[in-house]
Amino acid sequence: MMNDWFEIDNEDQILSPALLFYPERIRNNIQKMIRIAGSLDRLRPHIKTYKCREIVEMQMEAGISRFKCATLAEAYMLAVCGAPDVLLAYPLVGPNQRMFARLASQYPETSFSTLVDHLDQLRQWRQHLEEPVNLYVDLDVGMHRTGVSVAGLRELLNALEAEKFNLLGFHAYDGHIRDKNPEDRKEHVNQSFREAEKFLEAFDGPKTFITGGSITFPIHAEKPSRTLSPGTTLLWDQGYDESFPDIDFDIAATLLGRVVSKPGRDLLCLDLGHKAVASEMKEHLPVYFPQIPDCELFKLSEEHFVIETKDAGNWKTGDTVYGFPWHICPTVALHSKAGVVNDRRVQNFWEITSRNRMYFLD
Repeated sequence: MMNDWFEIDNEDQILSPALLFYPERIRNNIQKMIRIAGSLDRLRPHIKTYKCREIVEMQMEAGISRFKCATLAEAYMLAVCGAPDVLLAYPLVGPNQRMFARLASQYPETSFSTLVDHLDQLRQWRQHLEEPVNLYVDLDVGMHRTGVSVAGLRELLNALEAEKFNLLGFHAYDGHIRDKNPEDRKEHVNQSFREAEKFLEAFDGPKTFITGGSITFPIHAEKPSRTLSPGTTLLWDQGYDESFPDIDFDIAATLLGRVVSKPGRDLLCLDLGHKAVASEMKEHLPVYFPQIPDCELFKLSEEHFVIETKDAGNWKTGDTVYGFPWHICPTVALHSKAGVVNDRRVQNFWEITSRNRMYFLD
């Protein structure tokens, strides 16, 4: 079988299932991201896809200084890396607010900020606010997950002005926009952000606007005033590669598995399963196998991935199979380490550091 870019020469030393990272392809994706943004100061990449210190450091070496994350553990990891500017893009409540304040106090060289979208969150902040907290107002532009509508924005802004909060700007995520046609996608973005854009034009205050995800990243890049926060761009995945071929990033992470059984004439059982690959994308095979492109899912359980293929006769138990996850972000979070592939060999492992949660505020 002809070698392809994802195959490694020392696979006989790697236990399966395994997650693999390809640093050269990651570096290429970082440079593509910078080119699309047009300048480093427009980028605030999201780290939730890879949760790994070394990839943060690769971006800092490329000149990126501002980052976005979704959890306290990710914010902590960024501070340990020495990231100058960290936005925890999640509305914090209860003891999570106190832990955030503690991180800001323990790592004064990192500027921390977070999101707010409701008056109740401000009331909770007041209970233990010793120093002003840096906030971005989260806007709902159609995702209907978090965020305040532009129509309901004034009361929240009035409360921010009356208290000791530092309003730095606004944030909006548009994960609901998934049009495959690029022109339809662009029109959908323009429609979704029209009210927010009109509001910001008239707003007499901080106008920083952090927008978008990986799918809409190139569209927001056309708006010079917007700060850009792609995340999946670093590793990419089969879902985005297949659904959005107009967005040019390289798959930079794979799964290595093996054929462990052949339960039927056209069946192969692989040592992958729910615990090695994210399976929430029910309408798609959760992994694309480039060596077996025509296979179909027969059965998927915790540790077994049974596929059906007319090519089964050409595979033996013990053979190595490589897969491109459909959704890389939750797949990475299932693994504690990733094998790092350089010169076609896994030469070391990187910890998926911030896959772990913080649980206790002492």
